[in-house]
Amino acid sequence: MAEHDVSQSRLFEWLTGDEDSRLCDDIPEGACNEQPRNFFLHLWASLGNKLADELSSARLVLPWLMGIIGAPVWMIGLLVPIREAGALLPQIFVAGFIRLKPKRKGVWVMGAILQAVAAFALAGLALTGSGSVGGAAVLIVLIALSLARGLSSIASKDVMGKTIAKRRRGTLMGWSGSIAGAATLVAGGVLMLLGDQPGNLALAVLLCAAACSWLVNALCTARIKEVPGAVEGGENAWDSIKLGLSLMRDDRTFLHFNVARALLLSSALALPYIALLGQQQSGADLGGLGLLVVVSGIAGMVASPVWGKLADQSSRRVMRNAAIGTIMCCLLGASFAWLPGGWTQSVWPYALVYGLLVIVHHGVRLGRKTYIVDMATQDDRALYVALSNTLTGVLMLLVGGVIGALAQWLGSAALLVLLAVTAAGAMLSAHKLPEVE
Repeated sequence: MAEHDVSQSRLFEWLTGDEDSRLCDDIPEGACNEQPRNFFLHLWASLGNKLADELSSARLVLPWLMGIIGAPVWMIGLLVPIREAGALLPQIFVAGFIRLKPKRKGVWVMGAILQAVAAFALAGLALTGSGSVGGAAVLIVLIALSLARGLSSIASKDVMGKTIAKRRRGTLMGWSGSIAGAATLVAGGVLMLLGDQPGNLALAVLLCAAACSWLVNALCTARIKEVPGAVEGGENAWDSIKLGLSLMRDDRTFLHFNVARALLLSSALALPYIALLGQQQSGADLGGLGLLVVVSGIAGMVASPVWGKLADQSSRRVMRNAAIGTIMCCLLGASFAWLPGGWTQSVWPYALVYGLLVIVHHGVRLGRKTYIVDMATQDDRALYVALSNTLTGVLMLLVGGVIGALAQWLGSAALLVLLAVTAAGAMLSAHKLPEVE
């Protein structure tokens, strides 16, 4: 056991680039000795969560599911807003509840198990769903999955803040994203081999794999050694909202961060429209889906460790640079749709832009996650995360609806130009944020 602990500490030091695994900046002393062990449990838990997210992606997998069961097109437009907003909106209402618990990993475990149940239900719908009724059932299950995701999201960040020291959190998220990208790559390769085979069974297997990944997440989370935290300041939902709004008024850095984060929604909103341009060239067969899944997996595998290291140095710069990348990808995707030539009538150029934007989006996610965790203190981290996520959820629903209407009117290519302009605002806003590392 002692030799295992030594090897684990050495691997931890190698992965984080530190020479002393006991260096702890802002976590309780009791958590310091357990940091190498907890690091790897966080790593595998995050791997399970990220892999499950990719295998049940509202940007790729669920649109294919809706197409296969013959759901109306307007329902497909609701997938991404429901997936994102459903996970973010309720968080301010559960922040006070989580605050009352000295150990918060149980909430994380519960959220993971509920997501697994929802994924199994989606797998069943892939085999039995049909038409409007099947599409409505998918949306209902997706709402439940997204609400459970919100529970896990706020609890996981709080547990990470108590068990992993500052300047190691971005590295942890980066490595987990890389490993998940490799696993997603394998899944996409299998889909490409299936080609134009009937997709119901393949999608059901894919969604069952997502459910099993969330069960891995729950198992690893349950084994994390979390020291009890402060429970003072627990609030009901209304008190949490009032306190959160006062934080927005008094903490200018927090307000500025949320403005930048809102503008950075452009990267998430652009992804399905670039994928849509590619889908229009390849149809709904599994080969086209597999190519986009493979591209997404490669992008995550390559990008996450780099962004993670950079986020530990300056998460502000990561957000700014990711905004610049979003501008370039949106304009490139729009130009492909407008350029003449047979090569633009293939899924491949859009898959390339999609992969580049996935790399950029990983930077957006890692940058803003690391920034808010490092900006907040142990006492107010859960509330900061919950309030920021709830505000983003509201904006995702509002902006997502407007974007969907504009896409119907302007077309996907023109919409990408509009999102590039939004990303330019995100670049300027993130550049002016103060450093928190």
